[in-house]
Amino acid sequence: MQSRLVLASASPRRQELLRNAGIAFEICPANIPEDLLPEEPPRAHAERLAREKARAVFLQHSHDLILGADTIVVIESEILGKPREEQDAARMLHLLSGRTHQVITGVCLLGPDLRTENREPGTDFEDTRSELTNVTMAELTAEDVRSYIATREPMDKAGAYAIQGVASRWISRIDGDYFNVVGLPIALVYRMLKEHGGI
Repeated sequence: MQSRLVLASASPRRQELLRNAGIAFEICPANIPEDLLPEEPPRAHAERLAREKARAVFLQHSHDLILGADTIVVIESEILGKPREEQDAARMLHLLSGRTHQVITGVCLLGPDLRTENREPGTDFEDTRSELTNVTMAELTAEDVRSYIATREPMDKAGAYAIQGVASRWISRIDGDYFNVVGLPIALVYRMLKEHGGI
């Protein structure tokens, strides 16, 4: 059976990045709890969630390559996920205002190693990595935050902002992979796919 790439995410941003890079895929979102474990470091958190998403979808698509990903925003070791409500979004934006933070995306590729001819059971692989980008945001006024939240853009984004959207006006510096901040380090994913025969 020919293996397909299955994206374990409903994120339209990740889907767009894969399409723009010419990488064919199907979609099967993973529904898992995204809770933070006690004393779990940020990079380990992002990688664990990416791995758990990939594993959940692999149970339904064991002949396919599964791509799981999880993006978090980190400032002074505090992980900022998606805001719970508007007040939480405002808190996050004020926290990021005028400072440099990190965006980490954990990526897990799971499935049959397509380099193996006449594959026997037990030759599946699981490869988990992550990418980190430093992002500097300009100082935001209270009105900036209020009007931005009114657009609803922050409400389903880690760290309560979308670098490719309205918030782009406040991003003064990026050190690292821009696409990682959007939601998927596409160059890393492409390398992983090549290494495992997926491309």
